[in-house]
Amino acid sequence: MKKNKTKNPLIKRVPRELKGDWSKYLLVSLFMIFVIGFISGMYVANESMLTAATENTKKSICEDGHFELLQKAKKGVFDSLSATIYEDFYYNLDEDKDGDGKKEGTIRIFQKNNEVNLASVLDGRLPENKNEIAIDRMHADNAGIKVGDTISAGGEKYEVSGLIAYVNYATLHEKSTDLMFDAITFDVAMVTKEGWERLNGTCHYNYAWRYDKRPADDVDEKEMSDDFLDDLYKEVITSGNQVEDYTPAYANPAITFATDDMGSDLAMGGVILDVLIVVIAFIFAVTISNTVKKESMTVGTLRASGYTKGELVRHYLAAPVIVTFVSAIIGNILGYTVFKELIVYMYYSNYSLPTYVTLWNPDAFIKTTIIPVVLMFVINLLVLIRMLRHTPLQFLRCDLKKNKRKKAMRLPRWNFLSRFRLRIIFQNIPNYLILFVGIAFISIMLAMAVGMPSTLQYYKDNTKDMMFADYQYVLKSYKDETGKEITTKNSDAEKFSMDSLLYKTDALNEEVSVYGVEDTSKYIFLPDAKNLKEKEVYISKPFSDKYGVAVGDTVTLSAKYEKKKYLFKVKGFFEHSQSIAVFMPIEQYRTVFDKDEDAFDGFFTNTKIKDVKKDYIATVITEREITKMSNQLDHTMGSYMLYFQFLCVVLSAVLIYLLTKIIIEKNEVAISMTKILGYTDGEIAKLYLLATTIVVVICAALSVLVGTLVMRSVWTVMLQSMSGWFTFIMGPLDYFKMFAFIFVGYLVVMLFDFRRIRKIPLDEALKRVE
Repeated sequence: MKKNKTKNPLIKRVPRELKGDWSKYLLVSLFMIFVIGFISGMYVANESMLTAATENTKKSICEDGHFELLQKAKKGVFDSLSATIYEDFYYNLDEDKDGDGKKEGTIRIFQKNNEVNLASVLDGRLPENKNEIAIDRMHADNAGIKVGDTISAGGEKYEVSGLIAYVNYATLHEKSTDLMFDAITFDVAMVTKEGWERLNGTCHYNYAWRYDKRPADDVDEKEMSDDFLDDLYKEVITSGNQVEDYTPAYANPAITFATDDMGSDLAMGGVILDVLIVVIAFIFAVTISNTVKKESMTVGTLRASGYTKGELVRHYLAAPVIVTFVSAIIGNILGYTVFKELIVYMYYSNYSLPTYVTLWNPDAFIKTTIIPVVLMFVINLLVLIRMLRHTPLQFLRCDLKKNKRKKAMRLPRWNFLSRFRLRIIFQNIPNYLILFVGIAFISIMLAMAVGMPSTLQYYKDNTKDMMFADYQYVLKSYKDETGKEITTKNSDAEKFSMDSLLYKTDALNEEVSVYGVEDTSKYIFLPDAKNLKEKEVYISKPFSDKYGVAVGDTVTLSAKYEKKKYLFKVKGFFEHSQSIAVFMPIEQYRTVFDKDEDAFDGFFTNTKIKDVKKDYIATVITEREITKMSNQLDHTMGSYMLYFQFLCVVLSAVLIYLLTKIIIEKNEVAISMTKILGYTDGEIAKLYLLATTIVVVICAALSVLVGTLVMRSVWTVMLQSMSGWFTFIMGPLDYFKMFAFIFVGYLVVMLFDFRRIRKIPLDEALKRVE
């Protein structure tokens, strides 16, 4: 029989199929539009802002690194170095934004220059006289400071002339060892030469360098940095000076953190999109499989009438591919408009970046349009090819089971209803497996959305327990200008020594604080400290957790600016510390580091020291330094976590809705038959919905555990490439919240499922005879 190509009924069935099941297709479409739109917006915003940031490093002459000296360098010290050295001195001063005389944070002030580390103006203008100052735009937003406001820096008042973004401060990391930037209580600013002369305090003799020959790649840059450090150290020591800090650009999170984070966002976004599309594709595949089984007699008739397998495959592929393609197009349009602006706002809320221009991103189109359509096409194509291997006669007889059981599976001797529910579960195992995968993936995201606030709150609540003392005073020298030892009358003050070494791994050179403490210290108690053997030390618990160091292991630490290595054997752990640190008796410390027998570096105390001159104090570590990371993360991500939790509930509800809909549709004939037998809608719901409820409860419980374990692993891997450590915390209540969020979504879906069961007519069982 010859088909009329111009009036192919299969073509007419596609719009009827979309219209007939519009609620499912609309829900799937909205789901994909939102996900594709968000990911597309992320790709576009990332590409545009990364391009602007990369171009800005060249235009604004970003440093290749910087170093700080104890004293101002003598003339000619840097002449033999293979780089151009620029003075980039700064003051760290107290910032008072509202004129109440109280310190609200620390402001780092640089002098205006046209040579290196230039700033982009995002609002207002650069300072032009001694009374003006330009401050970081991100900090200004967080602190509520606007152009024209007056702030105090080190007691001197300045009018804010502009909001800027320094090229070497894309994130406000006060120190290169900080795990997280601090845009709330830390600020960077610019003043004129005349404004600089008004400042009082300790000047940091910071120098920026630019290589005479540009490095070819990252490996070359690392080698050049190591060679430069060796040459610099020799010249500085020879001149009688001392290197206080050395940070190449590639190891400076203030320069690299923003771009690295945006790059990781792209990778994460791509994975999220692909996984969700695969889950949706399998849902479509199960739907198509059930549709083919339901329409097996129709398919058999069409095959017997001359329709080829290819024509039927194209027909059944049409709906999912059309929905995916249309959703991808709409999602991309929204990605370039609404979602792009949302992502840009998020990045500007966290990073000090220059202005950007929106760029066309072919990767975004490929990954958010081409790949989803291809995934949808391939997965459904494979399922259809497998389904259409049957002969026309088998379709006409509704005989589509390849592997026939000679005997039915023997069920436990439970009551009839329990065995019926168990049979429903066995019949829908493939659907439930997809449901588990989908819920497990959402649980990973939910673990972050629930666990992050709990982790931050835990560290906020336990800050006191993680501090050695309320005040940790670090001195520039333990002697004053007359050679007399610096002392204090504070009765609770206790001397300590401190140095920084490096723990080197393939991913990171981690800075480790090494402390020398009194044998009977009341701030850092080391059990049996007097009997420690040479090179035996205690390490902080975060050190052990991050690198898996156990008691009895030997750790190797390297000097920062010299080719020296120190081997220490771990005697035990010190619990009350958040930092990566090593502890030993102060006498052992002096021996290991070749210090004078009475040398020390500062005081631990629970009361403020008032009898030591400020000129002798290098820094004071207080609760602010301990909590600034959790405060910044809470400020940056706290509000988004609530939205993320809501999103995860919606996503889980959508997946459960789609799969339970398939299960009910698959059992429409059976449900209709039970209605004919006299079962009420409520009793039928107990049969089918209770079975699904049992599976959802099991899937949700298992997914919570799987999601948490995966998130802990991801968290560990993520922090392995960052300085510092804090453990991902999930309390018993958080596990319950994750389960409850998923189950709440299911309860909403169950109302729709019950309504769907009520709508199944009694004559459905009479329409098909199998």
